[in-house]
Amino acid sequence: MRCFVLFAVILFFTSCGDDPIKVRPELDWSQEDSTNLNKELAIEEQLDIRLFLEQHKDWELTTTGSGLQYYIYEHGAVDAVCSPKPGDIAEIEYVVRLLDGTVCYQTADDEYEEFNVDNSQIESGVQEGIKKMNIGDRAKLIIPSHLGHGLIGDMDKIPPLNTLIVDVYLIGIQL
Repeated sequence: MRCFVLFAVILFFTSCGDDPIKVRPELDWSQEDSTNLNKELAIEEQLDIRLFLEQHKDWELTTTGSGLQYYIYEHGAVDAVCSPKPGDIAEIEYVVRLLDGTVCYQTADDEYEEFNVDNSQIESGVQEGIKKMNIGDRAKLIIPSHLGHGLIGDMDKIPPLNTLIVDVYLIGIQL
């Protein structure tokens, strides 16, 4: 027993020191460093989008103030001129791809998905693009990462910092 007490006392005194224990190293990272990194990432993404669009010169794209680019390549019936508004339920078929063509998500054949416009977990780029469409329109949406899944991806099939190409068909609207 004495050995144990003596060992504990020796351990106690030898473990105490003047140097504080650093739990994690100090990082020399400023807000300016974060801003510069974000600018670099945005420039790289824009270059990737431009390279992609070089292969799709026939797309007649419109760019919004947010950075969304869309191309309505098939218009619906003339008598179906009706665009979804916030609060409406949009019925869509879609295919979500990465710039390299990898399919991440898509609706099953002969099925569609419903979502509440501006009140759902659907990417803000898709929300914005849907509001530019009329019933029966088919469009390609180029969604930069800041309008998609951003810095972390969707933790499943969409990696971080990836531009999405969404092919969407607006089937209908429930008011």
